Formats: sequence, C-alpha cells, structure tokens
Amino acid sequence: MLEAGIENSTIEQTFTTWSWGDFAGLGLVLHIVLMIVMTLRVVSVQRNIGVSIAWIAVLYTLPLFGFIAYILLGEPMIGRRYRQRVDQASLLMDDMARRENLVFDQGQELLPANYRGVSQIGTRWTGLGVFPNHNMQLLTDPHTIFQRLIEDINAAQSIILMEFYIVYPKGQVLEVIDALSAAAQRGVECHILADSVGSFSFFNSSAHRTLEKAGVFVHQSLPVGLFKTLFKRSDLRNHRKIVVIDEHIGYIGSFNLVDPRFFKQNKNVGQWIDVAIRTTSQHSISITTAMAIVVATDIGAENNDNLDALNQRVNGYTRKLYVMNPTINDLNSRIKVLAGEIDYYEQPNIGSTSIVIPKMPMVEGVLAQLIPSAPQVTAHVIYNTLVTVIHRANKRIRITTPYFVPDEALSGALTIAAKRGVDVTLIVPEKVDSFLVQHASQAYYQELLEAGVTIALFKGGLLHTKTVVIDDDYCLFGTVNIDMRSFYLNMEVSLAIYTPEMVAQVADCQEVYLQSCRFLSLEQWQQRHGAERLFDNVVRLFSPLL
Repeated sequence: MLEAGIENSTIEQTFTTWSWGDFAGLGLVLHIVLMIVMTLRVVSVQRNIGVSIAWIAVLYTLPLFGFIAYILLGEPMIGRRYRQRVDQASLLMDDMARRENLVFDQGQELLPANYRGVSQIGTRWTGLGVFPNHNMQLLTDPHTIFQRLIEDINAAQSIILMEFYIVYPKGQVLEVIDALSAAAQRGVECHILADSVGSFSFFNSSAHRTLEKAGVFVHQSLPVGLFKTLFKRSDLRNHRKIVVIDEHIGYIGSFNLVDPRFFKQNKNVGQWIDVAIRTTSQHSISITTAMAIVVATDIGAENNDNLDALNQRVNGYTRKLYVMNPTINDLNSRIKVLAGEIDYYEQPNIGSTSIVIPKMPMVEGVLAQLIPSAPQVTAHVIYNTLVTVIHRANKRIRITTPYFVPDEALSGALTIAAKRGVDVTLIVPEKVDSFLVQHASQAYYQELLEAGVTIALFKGGLLHTKTVVIDDDYCLFGTVNIDMRSFYLNMEVSLAIYTPEMVAQVADCQEVYLQSCRFLSLEQWQQRHGAERLFDNVVRLFSPLL
C-alpha cells in the first residue's frame, strides 16, 4: 500500500511539474507523427494522384476532421463480407454458364478492328462480350418510359427484375408499383433491388409495404448504419438502373424510378431530364441476359440468405435465372425501415422548360456490350473505356452529363482531342443540385474553352442524361456521370453501342438538347470576377473527393 501511494504521488508530481508548453509540445509531436503516418498511408494506398493530393490537403488544413473523414471515407472499402458474397455469386453464375454452354465473353470479331481493343477492356474485367441482333428503341420522355414499362410489366409471364438507385413513390411511379403488385399476385416472380440511401423515402413508404403484401421480393442495396461504417464506406452506392422482364426485355439508362414532376422540385433546378433504352432479343445470350446476371448477382451479394437462394435457384436453372412458383418474401422482414411513414398526395410544382424530342423508331440488329462497374470488383473499367475511346475519336466527341468533375487524364484527353481537330462538345445543366460540384465543374471550363471545346449549358432543367457519342459509330449510354465518384466509387452500368443507326438516335437526342442551351465563350468566361475564379479553383483541389 505504501509503495503504491509513493508511486501515485510520484506520477502526480511529474504531471504537476509539466507546463502548458510541455503539453503543447507533446501534442505537436503526436500531431506530426499522425500526419506522417496518414500521409504515408494515403500515398501507399491511393493510385490516383489527384485523390492523394486532395486528401493530403484535407489532412493538413483540417487535421482532426481530415483524419476522421479519411478513416470513414478515404478508401473504397465495400466490405469484406460483401466482396466475398459478390465473388461467390459470380462463381455461381459462371458455373451455371459453363453447365449450360453459355459463352458470354465473345463477339469481338463482330466489331470493326478499331473498336476491338476498346471492347476487350470491358470483357477482360466483366466477362461480358459483344452481343448482336437486338431491337432497341431510345425513349426520351418520362411518360413514354412509364407507359412502355407498365405495358411490359402487365404482359410479363415469368419474372421481373428491377434495380434502381432511387425509387420515389409519387406520380406515375405508383402505377408501376400497382402493376408490379398485380404481376406478383398472378404468379410472376418480381424482385426489386433499391439503394438504401437513394431510396430512403421508398423504404419508409406505404408503397413498400404494398409490394411486400403482394409478394414482391424487395431488397435493400448496401444498407447503412453506424456499426457498418466502421467496416465499409457508407457513401459507396448502387447507382445502377436496370429492368429485366422475362429475360428478353430490358431497360437501361439514366432514368430512376421517379416521376420528374414530383422529384426534387425544391432544389430550384427544374425537372430532371432522363432517357432510357428498351432492348429486346430472343437469343439465349443477349444484353438482357447480361443485365439479368448483373441484377441477380447484386441481389445475391446483399446477404447470406439471398446468396443461398441464388445457389438453390442456379442449381435448378433451366434457361431461366430464377425458378418459378414464388413464395412470400421472407427477406422483407429483415429490411429495417427507418422511423416514420411518408405518404404521397401533394401536387407537383412543375419547374422546367419543356423540350420536345420526336419519337424515335426501333432499330433492329443492334450490336452492343454491357459494362457494369463496381469498386474493388471491376477496377475502373468504364473510366478506362471512356479515356480510350476519346483518344481514338477522329471526328466528334459529344458528352451529355449532369455532373462534370474529371481528373487530369480525362480533361487532358478532351483538350488534346480538341487541339487535334476533333469537334468536342460538352452538354451540362446550367444549374445542378450540388453547390460544390457546380464550382468544381466551372474550374475546368477555362482550359477546355482555350483548347476549343464547346461548352453548352442546358437551360431546360437538370439534364440528368449520361451519354457519350464518339464519331458516328460508338456510344456509351447508361448511369455514369463524368466524375470520380461514378468512375471509382459507385456501382454503375453502361451500354456500349456499336451500330451507327442507334448511335445516330442518341446523337439526335443530344442535338435537341443543344437547342435549349446557352453557349459559353472564352471571352465571356474570362470576364468573371477574380474572386469567382479563385473560389472555383479552390474547390477544384477537392474535386477528386466529390
């Protein structure tokens, strides 16, 4: 007892002899050590120079905030268990394909020689090749998209698979939900996978419960929670938009399951403008088959019960990804709905200039490739594909995107293309729903305009369409924004189209957008106040993290 008392007394005397300067010195040493350790971690893990510089800037300017932010958001950790389930689900699908003699990594010989290498980038990382003989139609207004989708749901015979970032149950979306409920009740197996964050309001709505009661399988994608944040990044989201009906009808595009008359009308950016492609094929292997594989894999990866169900169903595969005779969805009971209910009766506040795009005819015999991407799974396959085709463009590059925050390699590819005589046009909304993204985008305008890039600011609402047209014979169409979040963090999907007639439809749609645009000139842009340019450039430092 006496020795313990003496020891405690000695410790107390030691600390009482310390001055505030001593504590400050110790804190400084700890701060320096922490910064060195974090800096070494950043430069050893991050492969993108811009991302590394941005994180180091955050760490040194806002040390405590930067440290916490990097721990939570710095590295694309999708979760060890989730990654294991993805791998197991992919193996199940591969085994099924081998057993049924279905070859998906094929078709490069169908392409012109100048696109075979581009296609191989996607095939190498995703296992999905080029598939011919599709009938495709570009749908350019929400009413038409809803109408065709509801008609296909009402005619469905066996299965409906849906995967969306946002499900927002208002307006015509309620008609889709009614159609899905009716389909499930007549014996069609219906699955809908919705992102936990993007579809927050859906999981709190009566529409969600309506689907459950009807027997629709509803799944949350990448659910979030405080405990989960310690093991995986909560801002890695499922940004895909896919619909598969009876394995021969598919929808893909920028179109979330939202009615734009009701969605985000309080953001003062107008209605969202979106497009979708409806594709059909009666072949055993097609774009629609590839879409079904992506959705089935994503559903299977969400939890062990889903993976077990996928295993059982794949083992009973008979040219269908799911066995019929659906049961009541016991998975729904595991979906933890956040507190509160949201019902939808208010009238919309219309806020966009209407644009009229002529109805597009169906194009037959389309040659295309599905390119899904996911962090830590498919590397940066869409980014690498995009940069490659930009460098190979000979006549024109026309990009439509709501969010434009490129890295140095991508912005450099665009400026180099313009300098070598390619007609490069960037179509972006005049106003977007993110303050920081708006200013980060503007920081790139000066160098693009100086190189001869045409920048068109769309005035008719938030142009949410994501399309890239290269020359007259290549198009990327899907969910990918031109920003690092889409390229490196989100689960995305794009459709590479190689048929000139279908590419022309997308180009015609872009041409209509241009008629509602304001074009920037270099002289006009240089007249901005110096403080505005400085602020844009400061935000640009952090653009790799947006």
